[in-house]
Amino acid sequence: MLGGCGGPFSTLDPAGPAAASVARLWWVMLGGSALLFLLVMVLLLLAFLRPGIASGTGERLWLFWGGLVMPGLVLAALLVFALASGERLLAHPGTPGILRVEARPQQWIWRFTYPEAEGMETTGLLHIPAGRPVDVHVIGGDVIHSFWVPRLGGKLDAIPGHTNILRLKAAEPGLYDGLCAEFCGTFHAEMRFAVQAHPAEEYEAVLARLASRLPLPAAPRGAQERDDGERGAVGSVPVGRSPEGRRLDGQTQGGHAP
Repeated sequence: MLGGCGGPFSTLDPAGPAAASVARLWWVMLGGSALLFLLVMVLLLLAFLRPGIASGTGERLWLFWGGLVMPGLVLAALLVFALASGERLLAHPGTPGILRVEARPQQWIWRFTYPEAEGMETTGLLHIPAGRPVDVHVIGGDVIHSFWVPRLGGKLDAIPGHTNILRLKAAEPGLYDGLCAEFCGTFHAEMRFAVQAHPAEEYEAVLARLASRLPLPAAPRGAQERDDGERGAVGSVPVGRSPEGRRLDGQTQGGHAP
C-alpha cells in the first residue's frame, strides 16, 4: 500500500507549492478521519465492555453533543482549512513575475503554446522555468479533458469553449509526468504529457533553441521519475494518439514534437 505513496503520479510526493498544499490537505483530512474513527471505536468498545455506562446521560444530550456539535465543529474546521488550501491554488491576477503558457488538449494529444515566445508550440512536452510561478491557460476544444500534473498541482478541466487557469510552480528542475484525468474517448489512457522544468536562468535560451529547432543539452530528470518502459525510447515521451489512432511520440530533449 505504501508503494502507492511515491512515483511520478503520486500526489503525496509534491514537487511544488500547489501540490504541497493538496498533499497537506489530504494528510489533515486523513488525520481528522482517523481521530473520529478512533473515538467511535472507543465508544463502541465501552458499550460492549461496560453496558449501561451512559444510562445516566439523557438521549438528547448525546444527540446534541455527539450528533450535532462535534460533527459540526469538525466539518467546519475541515471546510475552513480546505478553503484556505484551495485559495492558494488560484491564479490571482496582477501577481508580478508570472509566466503564461497555453495548453490545448485534443483527442488524444496535448499541444502547448508560449505567447512570450511568439506563439511557439510543442506537443506532449511543456517547458517551464523552475522556481517561477507559471499560469497554464487550459483552453477547451473538442471534448472535456482534464490537465493534471500530480507532483506539481491539482487537476483542472478543459471545457469546450472555455479557458481555465491553473498556477503551477516547480521547486526544482526536473521532468514531471502529466496526464488527462477526464475520460475523453478510446485512447484516453494514452493521453499523457510531461512538464520539463529548466533552471530559471536557462529558460530563455531553451525557448530560443526550441524555436530554432536546435537540440537541447541533457536536462535533469525528476528525482522520483522511473524509467519503466512507459516512455518508450530514451529521450522520448508518449504523448497520446492522433484522431486517427496513430501513436505519437514527442521529444523530451529538444525540438518540436512531430
